[in-house]
This record gives sequence, C-alpha cells and structure tokens, in this order.
Amino acid sequence: MLQLNKVNTYYEKSHVLFDISMEIKKGEIIGLVGRNGVGKTTTMKTIMGLTPPVSGSIQYKGEEIAGKKSHHIALAGIGLVPEERWIFPSLTVHQNLTMGIKPGEYKKDGDGEWSIDRCYEQFPILKAKHNSMGGVLSGGEMQILSIARTLMGNPELILIDEPTEGLAPMIVEEVSNVIKKINDAGTTIILVEQKLPIVMNLVERVYIMNKGAIQWVGTPEVLSQRNDIRKKYLEV
Repeated sequence: MLQLNKVNTYYEKSHVLFDISMEIKKGEIIGLVGRNGVGKTTTMKTIMGLTPPVSGSIQYKGEEIAGKKSHHIALAGIGLVPEERWIFPSLTVHQNLTMGIKPGEYKKDGDGEWSIDRCYEQFPILKAKHNSMGGVLSGGEMQILSIARTLMGNPELILIDEPTEGLAPMIVEEVSNVIKKINDAGTTIILVEQKLPIVMNLVERVYIMNKGAIQWVGTPEVLSQRNDIRKKYLEV
C-alpha cells in the first residue's frame, strides 16, 4: 500500500531524514519507534506532504505522492492524527467531527465508511460529550476525538503520532483499544509511540529509528528477545 524508498528530508539546510525506506501492506499496523528527536514525526509529516522530501520516492497504492500537496495526499486516502491533536476548542465534539468530512470525489473502497453515527457507536464517550466544547475535554477525550475526526475523512491509511503522550495509564489503555478497534475494522495504520509495551501489543512489525535513519526492522516477537537492540536504540 505504501512504500518509501531512500527518502531524504531537510529543514532548510539541516539534513533530518537519511535514506528512509519502509513498506506497509494493506490492513497492517506497523510501529515507528525511537528516542525523542530521531525523526519519527518528520517521517510522518514527510509522508503527508507537510515537509516534502528533497529526494527519494513515496508511493501510495502505486502512485508517486512525494512532493504533492498535503490536501491532495489526504484526498488520495491518507489521514494524519498529529501529536498536537489540533482539535477546535471553541467547537463542540459534533462540530469537530463534521470538520473532518472531506469534500471532493474520494470515497473509501468497499463498505463500512465512517460517519458521525458510526463514530458515536464505536466511541461512546464522544456521543456522551457531543454537545461539549472541545476545549473542556480531558486529554484522553481530546485524543479520541482527534482520531475520530481523522476517520471522518475515510482514510484507508492513517498515521497516528504519539497518541498516548501525557495521558494517565488508564486512559492510555483506552486509547490503545481505540487504535486496535480501528485496525480490526480494516484501516491500515502507522503508529509512532514512545511506550514500547503498547507498540509490542498492537503492531505486526517494528521500525526503529535513530539519528534520522531506520536502524532495525523486525517483529515484536524478535524485538522482545533482542535486549541489545532495545538498549542501544530505545532505552534512555
């Protein structure tokens, strides 16, 4: 579904991503992990067209999207849940969800498109808070709303950046369950997450980044046995 081949990204003259190559198949959920500042968020923004690559290829469903505008990439079927969440605090939960509906001709292949009613059914907390302003929600509620709003665009691939950052342990588990539910419903996911146990429980394959490059790729089962890899690239 998505292939990155030798992608290089710069912030002005600073080289940030070095020959990034990744692949994700339809229906998979993969994890992108590493210490702070190694390039995980930049990778997501590069896929989404927010920080276009200087060189390399990004193909989505066989089409080259490197260098395309973000709104074109979104219309093609890729959604981003940013680390900052970016909900509208002065709009209600219901109004926030309606802001996620995309104009234009893109439709998700097959049945099961996301709608406000489906979001309320899948995420009851949003239905209970549908008239509440976004700015008064808890951190966990904001995160679920941010994910649900992205789903309203019916992406086939969703990029989720640090969804449990700053959340209490009980809420972390709830957000993790939401992500699993979305993937079980057929949406392909790239997950950036600092909490390794969450990644290990959710994903099919792990990409480890360090200093702007992919340093290791493997399954959670193999990574759980590689103390050397975890110590070298993940432990603080």
